[in-house]
Amino acid sequence: MDTDARALLARAELILGPDEVNAAVLRVCTAVTGALATRRPLVLAVMRGSVVFAGQLLPLLQFPLDFDYVDATRYGPGTQGGALNWRVDVPASARGRTILLVDDILDEGHTLAAIRNRLLAAGAGAVLIAVFADKRLNRVKPIEADFVGTTVPDRYVFGFGMDVRGLWRNLPAVYALAPEDDN
Repeated sequence: MDTDARALLARAELILGPDEVNAAVLRVCTAVTGALATRRPLVLAVMRGSVVFAGQLLPLLQFPLDFDYVDATRYGPGTQGGALNWRVDVPASARGRTILLVDDILDEGHTLAAIRNRLLAAGAGAVLIAVFADKRLNRVKPIEADFVGTTVPDRYVFGFGMDVRGLWRNLPAVYALAPEDDN
């Protein structure tokens, strides 16, 4: 298993090195601080992918905030999205609050759109979205992020919280899966 995972990484293409990743986090921090420093937002991390991004972003935000999480995903062991699976629903504390929804990537946008709609239906006052990366797709997405650290090509990317088949979330850089591994 470890040999297969290491071979997958060896075939992958480096998209963003650690310095570029850190610069992207700082860009989001600056923009979020400018928009939310006078409010006390409820920051909701979208598990599991956002854990690395949120873990680096939160200590940089120098204003009071509350923190919680949601867990909804369209991805299982493969590299293609499917039906939305809610593991942890939106918290009741979202009612009347300004929410900062933090996620690793805005891919097709279906998951973030569903979470945003669920938060608004639960009575959230406003929902702003911060993503580490926005994938450049040649089609319209159902949602846009308010704060974006960087953009990535329309390929399967992993690292810095984003996984490939459950692996490599822990990388400090972002890689694109080799075409022969994208199945």
